[in-house]
Amino acid sequence: MGVIAQIALGVLAIAFMTFIAFFGRLPALRHTPVAWLHRVIWVAIPSWILTADGRLSGGRITAWAGRTGHFVLYGRHPTVLIFFLALLGGGEVLFLPGAWPRLSAVNRVGGALAIALPYLFLWLSARADPGTVTAASLPRQLAHYPYDYALFHPGQTCRTCGLPKPARSKHCGVCGRCVHRMDHHCVFINNCVGYHNQRWFLLLLLSTAVLTAYGAAVGLSLVSASVRQRRPAWSLWKPAAAVAGKPLSWPDWLLLFTVGVQDDVGIGSVTLLMLMTSPLVWGLLGYHVYLIYCGTTTNESMKWQDWQAEMAEGCAFKRALLPPSPSPAPSPAPADDRQRRRGSPRATATAAAVGVPRTRTRWPVEPVQVLVRTENGRPPAVTSGPGVGDWERVWKLRDVENLYDLGFWDNLIDVFVPDYPFRDEEEDDDDDDDDDGGGGAEKPMGKPGTMTSSDLETGSKNKRKTRRNMRIKVKKTRKPKTSAAASLVNAAT
Repeated sequence: MGVIAQIALGVLAIAFMTFIAFFGRLPALRHTPVAWLHRVIWVAIPSWILTADGRLSGGRITAWAGRTGHFVLYGRHPTVLIFFLALLGGGEVLFLPGAWPRLSAVNRVGGALAIALPYLFLWLSARADPGTVTAASLPRQLAHYPYDYALFHPGQTCRTCGLPKPARSKHCGVCGRCVHRMDHHCVFINNCVGYHNQRWFLLLLLSTAVLTAYGAAVGLSLVSASVRQRRPAWSLWKPAAAVAGKPLSWPDWLLLFTVGVQDDVGIGSVTLLMLMTSPLVWGLLGYHVYLIYCGTTTNESMKWQDWQAEMAEGCAFKRALLPPSPSPAPSPAPADDRQRRRGSPRATATAAAVGVPRTRTRWPVEPVQVLVRTENGRPPAVTSGPGVGDWERVWKLRDVENLYDLGFWDNLIDVFVPDYPFRDEEEDDDDDDDDDGGGGAEKPMGKPGTMTSSDLETGSKNKRKTRRNMRIKVKKTRKPKTSAAASLVNAAT
């Protein structure tokens, strides 16, 4: 009982400290006990230690400890990756010798797959280039996403790399490079999570979550079988069942469970470890799936949190990026049903006329607004910055648009299918033809009741365009989602 209790308490303490370290500093949890514990553990206690060390050694001990801790957590080295591999391998070495002979053929096949896949996806995540921005890759990366004029603006250059910054990119201080569609730097893979390896990172999380849940279920079944060899009436899911004609109390049930764990300490300890760590892995996976649903990344979610703080103080303003269309206005529609203008050459020319350069990208939507902040809370001058019209104060995030949210399935395709052509070349040719304005020569009409080859070609082209519009449609406006769940983020970000 004492050894098992110590193992369980140790694992629980590590899981609790990890949760506090990861999530206690987030703005969404600022007024909760989690934030209070984070301040006590990571602010108050270190300040007391600093004060004591300043009097005893002049601050040398804490300075060395700080440099060591920063190097371990944020340095470019595989220490945490090796620890993760040791945790996986060590748990399997303890668990498999006693469990494998007792498994059925189905569980052996499933267990082999569950064990192998995390190693495969870990290797792919760690070895893959996350999307390093270089002079050679820059033109292609610039064509992936348009600038949204809220989080990302054209004309910005990385002060470290000296290269223009594509939309959704960020410079990683650990790796010393700019990463395209940067999510975060993950110490567990010793690599950034970006455009080209995010899918492997998500599969790593999924396979690890499945491994911990599957291993915990198998371990509990083996522990239950060991207990039932002594107490046949004992049940894992019915702790109140009678044993020897007497009701089984919770202390007695826990005592019998401990006996089952002690029959094979390797199986029992690894089962407890997986029971306590599996919710953390599933929670992290769920957070990243939620980010995909929101059409954002960890880096961008933190930027939206900053905008939320600016809006709460009344210092955020927006206005239209493109002038209103001269065509008659459509009937009013709800805010969530407003549609973005497609990036046609006509829109591009109009944008250039008001001083907003546009680059054609594969993204099927274009920005229609610009978002700025001011220090004094007063709107900028009408003539300052891109866009047209008067500046409108923004109080909430739901009043602005997230350009990179196409809906969950399209967002998922963007993550798992790099370079997916949301806007194909045929569509661009159609836009060019539509914007000719009738300047081309008029085609002769065929005889009544006959169809020429050009008519067939035109009909086929219209059918393809109709199918494409039915598939893609015009993407609806999406609002940035910043609930408490969306605020959960890795500490390594």
